[in-house]
Amino acid sequence: MVYSYNFRSSLRWSPVKVDRGLVLYTVHFKTGAFNQWDEMNCTRITQTECNFPQLLNERRWTIILRVRAELGQMVSDWAESDPFVAERNTTIGPPKVNNVIVNSDSLLVSVIPPFGSELGDFLQYHVSYWENSTSTTKKETKTSNTLFKIINLKELTLYCFKVQVEFVIQPDLQKLGLQSVPECYRTTVSEATRAGYIILIFLLTLFLVILIIVGLFLMWRYHNTIKYWSQPPFKIPSHFEEYLKDPSMPVLEALENCAEEDPCDSLSIVYNGERSQECDGSAEGKAHSHSNSGESGLT
Repeated sequence: MVYSYNFRSSLRWSPVKVDRGLVLYTVHFKTGAFNQWDEMNCTRITQTECNFPQLLNERRWTIILRVRAELGQMVSDWAESDPFVAERNTTIGPPKVNNVIVNSDSLLVSVIPPFGSELGDFLQYHVSYWENSTSTTKKETKTSNTLFKIINLKELTLYCFKVQVEFVIQPDLQKLGLQSVPECYRTTVSEATRAGYIILIFLLTLFLVILIIVGLFLMWRYHNTIKYWSQPPFKIPSHFEEYLKDPSMPVLEALENCAEEDPCDSLSIVYNGERSQECDGSAEGKAHSHSNSGESGLT
Protein backbone atom coordinates (compact mmCIF):
# COMPACT_ATOMS: atom_id res chain seq x y z
CA MET A 1 0.00 0.00 0.00
CA VAL A 2 1.17 3.53 -0.79
CA TYR A 3 1.27 5.95 2.16
CA SER A 4 1.49 9.63 1.27
CA TYR A 5 1.50 12.67 3.60
CA ASN A 6 1.95 16.20 2.21
CA PHE A 7 3.19 14.67 -1.10
CA ARG A 8 5.89 12.62 0.58
CA SER A 9 5.13 9.06 -0.44
CA SER A 10 6.38 5.54 0.24
CA LEU A 11 5.36 1.97 -0.48
CA ARG A 12 4.84 -0.28 2.57
CA TRP A 13 4.06 -3.99 2.71
CA SER A 14 3.73 -6.82 5.20
CA PRO A 15 6.84 -8.94 5.82
CA VAL A 16 7.06 -12.56 4.67
CA LYS A 17 7.36 -14.92 7.66
CA VAL A 18 9.88 -17.74 7.30
CA ASP A 19 11.50 -20.16 9.75
CA ARG A 20 15.04 -19.69 8.52
CA GLY A 21 16.91 -17.36 6.25
CA LEU A 22 16.77 -13.70 5.35
CA VAL A 23 14.02 -12.45 3.07
CA LEU A 24 14.97 -9.73 0.55
CA TYR A 25 12.57 -7.45 -1.29
CA THR A 26 12.70 -5.69 -4.66
CA VAL A 27 10.45 -2.86 -5.84
CA HIS A 28 9.71 -1.66 -9.40
CA PHE A 29 7.56 1.14 -10.73
CA LYS A 30 5.96 2.33 -13.92
CA THR A 31 3.91 5.38 -14.89
CA GLY A 32 0.67 5.67 -16.74
CA ALA A 33 2.45 7.31 -19.66
CA PHE A 34 5.15 4.58 -20.02
CA ASN A 35 4.14 0.97 -19.57
CA GLN A 36 7.64 -0.18 -18.63
CA TRP A 37 8.87 -1.40 -15.24
CA ASP A 38 11.94 0.25 -13.77
CA GLU A 39 13.89 -0.12 -10.54
CA MET A 40 13.55 2.59 -7.87
CA ASN A 41 16.63 2.14 -5.62
CA CYS A 42 14.87 -0.55 -3.58
CA THR A 43 16.49 -3.75 -4.89
CA ARG A 44 17.10 -6.72 -2.58
CA ILE A 45 16.48 -4.74 0.62
CA THR A 46 15.51 -6.13 4.03
CA GLN A 47 13.16 -3.29 4.99
CA THR A 48 9.43 -3.47 4.28
CA GLU A 49 9.24 0.13 3.12
CA CYS A 50 10.50 1.95 0.04
CA ASN A 51 10.44 5.74 -0.26
CA PHE A 52 9.62 7.35 -3.59
CA PRO A 53 12.65 8.88 -5.35
CA GLN A 54 12.66 12.53 -6.40
CA LEU A 55 11.72 11.43 -9.90
CA LEU A 56 8.34 10.16 -8.74
CA ASN A 57 7.34 13.31 -6.77
CA GLU A 58 5.30 14.66 -9.66
CA ARG A 59 1.86 15.26 -8.20
CA ARG A 60 -0.17 14.51 -11.33
CA TRP A 61 1.60 11.37 -12.46
CA THR A 62 -0.17 8.06 -12.26
CA ILE A 63 2.24 5.60 -10.65
CA ILE A 64 1.94 1.85 -10.25
CA LEU A 65 4.36 -0.15 -8.10
CA ARG A 66 5.13 -3.81 -7.58
CA VAL A 67 7.16 -5.74 -5.02
CA ARG A 68 8.41 -9.32 -4.69
CA ALA A 69 10.26 -11.34 -2.04
CA GLU A 70 13.37 -13.50 -2.41
CA LEU A 71 14.70 -16.22 -0.14
CA GLY A 72 17.85 -17.76 -1.54
CA GLN A 73 16.97 -19.18 -4.91
CA MET A 74 13.24 -18.92 -4.26
CA VAL A 75 11.42 -15.87 -5.68
CA SER A 76 7.78 -14.90 -5.09
CA ASP A 77 5.32 -13.47 -7.60
CA TRP A 78 5.03 -9.73 -8.05
CA ALA A 79 2.40 -7.95 -5.98
CA GLU A 80 1.11 -4.75 -7.62
CA SER A 81 -0.31 -1.67 -5.95
CA ASP A 82 -3.33 0.31 -7.07
CA PRO A 83 -2.65 3.30 -9.34
CA PHE A 84 -1.50 6.25 -7.24
CA VAL A 85 -1.86 9.97 -8.06
CA ALA A 86 -0.30 12.17 -5.40
CA GLU A 87 -2.54 15.22 -5.72
CA ARG A 88 -5.60 13.00 -5.34
CA ASN A 89 -4.40 10.35 -2.91
CA THR A 90 -2.02 12.17 -0.56
CA THR A 91 -3.12 13.23 2.90
CA ILE A 92 -2.77 16.97 3.45
CA GLY A 93 -1.72 17.87 6.98
CA PRO A 94 -2.78 20.94 8.95
CA PRO A 95 -1.01 24.26 8.47
CA LYS A 96 1.36 25.46 11.17
CA VAL A 97 0.31 28.53 13.15
CA ASN A 98 3.41 30.71 13.03
CA ASN A 99 2.35 33.80 14.99
CA VAL A 100 -0.74 35.38 16.59
CA ILE A 101 -1.08 39.08 17.43
CA VAL A 102 -3.88 39.75 19.90
CA ASN A 103 -5.94 42.95 19.80
CA SER A 104 -9.05 44.08 21.64
CA ASP A 105 -11.44 43.10 18.81
CA SER A 106 -9.39 40.84 16.52
CA LEU A 107 -6.69 38.19 16.16
CA LEU A 108 -4.02 38.60 13.49
CA VAL A 109 -2.92 35.07 12.54
CA SER A 110 0.06 34.00 10.45
CA VAL A 111 0.25 30.40 9.17
CA ILE A 112 2.71 28.31 7.19
CA PRO A 113 1.38 25.94 4.46
CA PRO A 114 1.76 22.24 5.21
CA PHE A 115 3.82 21.68 2.04
CA GLY A 116 5.87 23.69 -0.40
CA SER A 117 3.71 25.21 -3.10
CA GLU A 118 4.37 24.81 -6.76
CA LEU A 119 3.50 26.99 -9.69
CA GLY A 120 -0.23 26.88 -10.22
CA ASP A 121 -1.10 25.71 -6.71
CA PHE A 122 -4.07 27.38 -5.11
CA LEU A 123 -4.70 26.98 -1.38
CA GLN A 124 -7.59 28.23 0.66
CA TYR A 125 -7.61 28.33 4.46
CA HIS A 126 -10.80 27.47 6.29
CA VAL A 127 -10.78 29.16 9.71
CA SER A 128 -13.21 28.07 12.42
CA TYR A 129 -13.34 30.16 15.59
CA TRP A 130 -15.56 30.32 18.63
CA GLU A 131 -15.87 31.91 22.04
CA ASN A 132 -14.52 29.55 24.68
CA SER A 133 -17.56 29.53 26.95
CA THR A 134 -20.66 27.43 27.54
CA SER A 135 -21.79 28.31 24.05
CA THR A 136 -20.23 26.17 21.29
CA THR A 137 -21.44 28.25 18.33
CA LYS A 138 -18.69 28.30 15.72
CA LYS A 139 -18.10 30.85 12.99
CA GLU A 140 -16.15 30.20 9.80
CA THR A 141 -14.27 32.29 7.32
CA LYS A 142 -12.18 31.57 4.22
CA THR A 143 -9.04 33.23 2.94
CA SER A 144 -6.26 32.50 0.48
CA ASN A 145 -3.67 34.50 2.41
CA THR A 146 -1.27 33.09 4.96
CA LEU A 147 -1.76 36.26 7.03
CA PHE A 148 -5.38 36.88 7.96
CA LYS A 149 -7.41 38.59 10.67
CA ILE A 150 -10.32 37.23 12.71
CA ILE A 151 -12.47 40.29 13.38
CA ASN A 152 -15.56 41.42 15.31
CA LEU A 153 -14.47 39.85 18.59
CA LYS A 154 -15.39 40.87 22.13
CA GLU A 155 -12.71 42.40 24.27
CA LEU A 156 -11.32 40.56 27.29
CA THR A 157 -12.78 37.30 25.95
CA LEU A 158 -11.11 33.94 25.35
CA TYR A 159 -11.40 32.77 21.73
CA CYS A 160 -10.25 29.51 20.14
CA PHE A 161 -9.62 28.78 16.46
CA LYS A 162 -8.38 26.04 14.16
CA VAL A 163 -7.29 26.15 10.52
CA GLN A 164 -7.76 23.69 7.67
CA VAL A 165 -6.22 23.78 4.20
CA GLU A 166 -8.23 23.26 1.03
CA PHE A 167 -6.12 22.28 -1.97
CA VAL A 168 -7.87 23.32 -5.16
CA ILE A 169 -6.87 20.76 -7.79
CA GLN A 170 -9.35 21.93 -10.39
CA PRO A 171 -12.20 24.44 -10.22
CA ASP A 172 -14.59 21.55 -9.59
CA LEU A 173 -12.18 19.37 -7.59
CA GLN A 174 -10.84 20.25 -4.16
CA LYS A 175 -9.06 18.29 -1.45
CA LEU A 176 -9.44 19.18 2.22
CA GLY A 177 -6.58 18.72 4.61
CA LEU A 178 -6.52 17.93 8.32
CA GLN A 179 -7.52 20.54 10.88
CA SER A 180 -4.95 22.09 13.15
CA VAL A 181 -5.01 21.70 16.91
CA PRO A 182 -7.23 24.42 18.48
CA GLU A 183 -5.34 27.40 19.87
CA CYS A 184 -6.90 29.83 22.34
CA TYR A 185 -6.11 33.49 23.01
CA ARG A 186 -7.75 36.16 25.18
CA THR A 187 -8.43 39.51 23.55
CA THR A 188 -7.08 42.63 25.21
CA VAL A 189 -8.89 45.71 26.54
CA SER A 190 -9.49 48.59 24.14
CA GLU A 191 -8.05 52.06 24.65
CA ALA A 192 -11.53 53.50 25.16
CA THR A 193 -12.33 50.97 27.87
CA ARG A 194 -8.95 51.52 29.52
CA ALA A 195 -9.58 55.28 29.54
CA GLY A 196 -13.04 54.68 31.02
CA TYR A 197 -11.51 52.57 33.81
CA ILE A 198 -8.95 55.28 34.56
CA ILE A 199 -11.65 57.97 34.73
CA LEU A 200 -13.84 55.80 36.94
CA ILE A 201 -10.97 55.09 39.35
CA PHE A 202 -10.11 58.81 39.45
CA LEU A 203 -13.70 59.78 40.21
CA LEU A 204 -14.01 57.18 42.94
CA THR A 205 -10.75 58.35 44.52
CA LEU A 206 -11.87 61.98 44.32
CA PHE A 207 -15.22 61.08 45.90
CA LEU A 208 -13.51 59.29 48.79
CA VAL A 209 -11.17 62.24 49.39
CA ILE A 210 -14.11 64.70 49.43
CA LEU A 211 -16.03 62.37 51.74
CA ILE A 212 -13.10 62.24 54.18
CA ILE A 213 -12.69 66.04 54.11
CA VAL A 214 -16.41 66.60 54.74
CA GLY A 215 -16.32 64.08 57.57
CA LEU A 216 -13.37 65.79 59.24
CA PHE A 217 -15.02 69.21 58.87
CA LEU A 218 -18.26 67.97 60.44
CA MET A 219 -16.32 66.42 63.32
CA TRP A 220 -14.54 69.73 63.95
CA ARG A 221 -17.74 71.78 63.57
CA TYR A 222 -19.88 69.65 65.87
CA HIS A 223 -17.24 68.22 68.16
CA ASN A 224 -19.09 69.45 71.29
CA THR A 225 -22.29 67.76 70.23
CA ILE A 226 -20.43 64.62 69.34
CA LYS A 227 -18.65 64.71 72.67
CA TYR A 228 -21.97 65.17 74.51
CA TRP A 229 -23.65 62.28 72.73
CA SER A 230 -20.63 60.05 72.97
CA GLN A 231 -20.37 60.35 76.83
CA PRO A 232 -22.70 58.34 79.08
CA PRO A 233 -25.32 60.46 81.00
CA PHE A 234 -24.66 61.35 84.64
CA LYS A 235 -26.64 59.24 87.08
CA ILE A 236 -27.29 59.79 90.80
CA PRO A 237 -26.37 56.82 93.01
CA SER A 238 -29.33 54.65 93.88
CA HIS A 239 -29.29 55.32 97.68
CA PHE A 240 -29.25 59.11 97.13
CA GLU A 241 -31.99 58.76 94.57
CA GLU A 242 -34.14 56.86 97.10
CA TYR A 243 -33.51 59.51 99.78
CA LEU A 244 -34.50 62.32 97.43
CA LYS A 245 -37.69 60.52 96.59
CA ASP A 246 -38.57 60.03 100.36
CA PRO A 247 -36.65 62.36 102.73
CA SER A 248 -38.25 60.74 105.81
CA MET A 249 -36.26 57.55 105.27
CA PRO A 250 -33.68 56.97 108.12
CA VAL A 251 -30.73 57.30 105.84
CA LEU A 252 -28.60 59.17 108.36
CA GLU A 253 -29.37 56.65 111.08
CA ALA A 254 -28.40 53.91 108.78
CA LEU A 255 -25.13 55.69 108.07
CA GLU A 256 -24.50 56.14 111.84
CA ASN A 257 -25.25 52.50 112.48
CA CYS A 258 -22.77 51.66 109.80
CA ALA A 259 -20.23 53.90 111.54
CA GLU A 260 -20.88 52.26 114.95
CA GLU A 261 -20.42 48.87 113.44
CA ASP A 262 -16.98 49.86 112.27
CA PRO A 263 -14.24 48.11 114.28
CA CYS A 264 -12.37 50.29 116.86
CA ASP A 265 -8.90 49.86 118.29
CA SER A 266 -8.52 49.94 122.18
CA LEU A 267 -5.77 51.99 123.85
CA SER A 268 -4.34 51.02 127.35
CA ILE A 269 -2.29 53.38 129.57
CA VAL A 270 0.11 51.83 132.10
CA TYR A 271 1.49 53.99 134.96
CA ASN A 272 3.48 53.65 138.26
CA GLY A 273 1.44 54.09 141.51
CA GLU A 274 4.27 55.38 143.85
CA ARG A 275 5.39 57.93 141.40
CA SER A 276 1.84 58.98 141.13
CA GLN A 277 1.47 59.50 144.93
CA GLU A 278 4.67 61.56 145.10
CA CYS A 279 3.48 63.65 142.29
CA ASP A 280 0.18 64.08 144.03
CA GLY A 281 1.88 65.06 147.35
CA SER A 282 4.12 67.58 145.72
CA ALA A 283 1.18 68.97 143.91
CA GLU A 284 -0.76 69.36 147.17
CA GLY A 285 2.24 71.02 148.88
CA LYS A 286 2.55 73.50 146.10
CA ALA A 287 -1.12 74.17 146.29
CA HIS A 288 -0.89 74.71 150.10
CA SER A 289 2.02 77.12 149.85
CA HIS A 290 0.19 79.07 147.19
CA SER A 291 -2.80 79.21 149.53
CA ASN A 292 -0.72 80.53 152.48
CA SER A 293 0.93 83.15 150.41
CA GLY A 294 -2.46 84.24 149.27
CA GLU A 295 -3.75 84.59 152.72
CA SER A 296 -0.71 86.54 153.85
CA GLY A 297 -1.21 88.87 151.02
CA LEU A 298 -4.75 89.51 152.01
CA THR A 299 -3.75 90.28 155.56
